[in-house]
Amino acid sequence: MTQVTNVFGVGTDICDIRRIKLTFERHGERFAKRILGPNEWSVFVRRSERLGERGVRYLATRFSAKEAFSKAIGLGIRSPMQWRLCEITNAPSGQPQLQLHGELKLWFESQQLSAKVSLSDESDYAVSFVVVEKTQTVE
Repeated sequence: MTQVTNVFGVGTDICDIRRIKLTFERHGERFAKRILGPNEWSVFVRRSERLGERGVRYLATRFSAKEAFSKAIGLGIRSPMQWRLCEITNAPSGQPQLQLHGELKLWFESQQLSAKVSLSDESDYAVSFVVVEKTQTVE
């Protein structure tokens, strides 16, 4: 038997950081807590304490990456995809990686999926790219 990996889906998103900033100013922590999972929340708080703009940029990149991921898996933001069940964390090398929780994690693993995430931000925009792969065993 051989393991074969194929592209399951690709997602990309560009996010206007100014729009995220305005939404955050209107709704405050409630907005950020709706988007960010527990690990992301702690990073957001640390970055915001240093400089508010750093927190907003972090929130925008995570928002963008979750949008891209939801497109790559073909579900949009509907069950089992939920904002807080999908976290974008960093490996010790700094590489962004996906950390899923709960029902979303169970679904993702049952589909034999894995994902690669890329994020970037520049002045007014955050951009994300996600490739989801499916591993299958063939004889």
